[in-house]
Amino acid sequence: MDRHDEDLARAIALSLQDSRKPITIIDVDADDSETETTSSQNQPRHPPENPKGKAPKQPTPSSATTSQEPQVEVRPGVSEFLRERAKLERERRERQKRLRNVSDSDHQDSDEDETAGPPPAKRQHISSSSIPRINNAGMCRSADEQYFWNGELRPIANQHAEPRLDGKPTFRLTTVLGNKSELAFAIMSSYSLDFAWIYEFFDRNVPVIMVAQPDSTGRPSLKNVLPNWIKTTPALRDGRGCMHMKFMLLFYKTGRLRVVVTTANLIAYDYRDIENTLWLQDFPLRSRPVAHDSKAFEDFPSVLQHVLNSVNVKPALSTMINTDHPNLPLKSIEELRMRWDWSKVKVHLIHSLAGRHEGWPSVIRTGHPRLMKIIRNIGLRTGRGKGDKELVLECQGSSLGVYSTQWMNEFHWSARGESGEDWLDESKKRRERLPYPPIKIIFPSKKIVQESKLGEQGGGTIFCRRRQWSAKNFPRNHFHESKSKGGPVLMHSKMIIALKRDWPASTNPADGSDTEDDDDELELIEPAVGWAYVGSHNFTPSAWGNLSGSAFNPILNISNYELGIVFPLKSVDDADRVACWQRPPRKYVSGTDEPWIQEESVYHQHDDQ
Repeated sequence: MDRHDEDLARAIALSLQDSRKPITIIDVDADDSETETTSSQNQPRHPPENPKGKAPKQPTPSSATTSQEPQVEVRPGVSEFLRERAKLERERRERQKRLRNVSDSDHQDSDEDETAGPPPAKRQHISSSSIPRINNAGMCRSADEQYFWNGELRPIANQHAEPRLDGKPTFRLTTVLGNKSELAFAIMSSYSLDFAWIYEFFDRNVPVIMVAQPDSTGRPSLKNVLPNWIKTTPALRDGRGCMHMKFMLLFYKTGRLRVVVTTANLIAYDYRDIENTLWLQDFPLRSRPVAHDSKAFEDFPSVLQHVLNSVNVKPALSTMINTDHPNLPLKSIEELRMRWDWSKVKVHLIHSLAGRHEGWPSVIRTGHPRLMKIIRNIGLRTGRGKGDKELVLECQGSSLGVYSTQWMNEFHWSARGESGEDWLDESKKRRERLPYPPIKIIFPSKKIVQESKLGEQGGGTIFCRRRQWSAKNFPRNHFHESKSKGGPVLMHSKMIIALKRDWPASTNPADGSDTEDDDDELELIEPAVGWAYVGSHNFTPSAWGNLSGSAFNPILNISNYELGIVFPLKSVDDADRVACWQRPPRKYVSGTDEPWIQEESVYHQHDDQ
């Protein structure tokens, strides 16, 4: 064993000391009334990306479960990984404690992210210059490298849908990272995390900052976890919620910067067995740095800098520079906007930052109010007058929230680009009595899960509870089938497709009421029929936030840290190409279709105590 292997083994052994305690898992996409606590031995057997869970914990060498299970055929590789993932989710400090052999297929099917596996993707032809490219134009090759100077959106390759039925090209982790000998530095983020697995994709001397889930205290922390690797965690109020962001900043020795926003956790399962989606773009260095602008906060690099500061990257960067790596390509977070050329980025970065945000200057920067501001900036506000359009949303995710007509209308209001002040000016009683808005919840039925390649065994990262589905006012009539266009695989991708349509003649709410008519930063773009979102946000209040207070003093409460991109759609064809599910989605048949409910599957029962 050489020196690097000894250092790695020692680091992982030390981190084992932190991960032997039973933990409480909280579903981050549930409201307080939906919180469920269980011991580490009562967790689902599948790799759960339960956004309601607190810190996931890494599997230990003794993590194989021996509980009684029905005699069923289990695929060896998948079964073993799922059991490890279940352990990882149950023990709350996502410390990967053992160096395990990575199979060839793992290296080929690059995977990263938090709950579900990667979907094989193929490029989509999108004609609008404001939409991330999904065709080969704008992609450059140099020897073994591929560069994406105009941005690229693809599914992640999936071993169970190769090639994809829709013919789309896909990303693998090896493609995303590129030539590892050219990497100089990386900043990454993941909810579920397998340190031993992802470590194998990097040269040992490359410094890495990893943003991860905090422990049960919710206090920010810094820790050396591997040689040249620092783990940093942001604050979570009372230890509740989760750091659910999944992103990468990859700095190369040539000066190039690659930014990645994905739905995949940094675990093999997400890059191999369940469908995920990934956007990336390369950015060159400027010929000369621009001056720091303390007033900039809306453009892509400014939002990215705000994200890094919010998830505790700044002290990790300082620590790394002041110890063993004084020559990092990034000396301060503010240098991102100053030193790299962002002129070709066409997508808008949107985040949710866990915590209580009070007052419009703070509220408007995050969660669904930030979505509202983006929609206004790109000129896609629907309006509420005669001749204006209705907005229909299709929301795909892997975990459901506690839905009410008030919250779904609140989210839909922002999705239309309507003022939060106008929303809060409405009486609370009236808001509570509104019918559900035109939102289609895209979620897999039990039948779709059973017919998928891995069957019910593969449904361990898809979350709906019987008590949610059976609740008196739950929007069961809004559920539609989630069926991948790539093949018989389940999806961990989180997406929203928003399309304008004419109001039915008798329902146009032309009340003339309006606030903030002046869109001071309106972009001039080609005509668009709607917009799309791709990122870590599930369609839940925990991810997007709850707005309360008054129009004079608003309050936004958010449970999770989330990150994604928003971009306009020029046509319905563009929407069809971007969506990871088959469109139009089939509506659940009342009395026949039910959502996949993991807790009722024989494969996901808790062990007896």
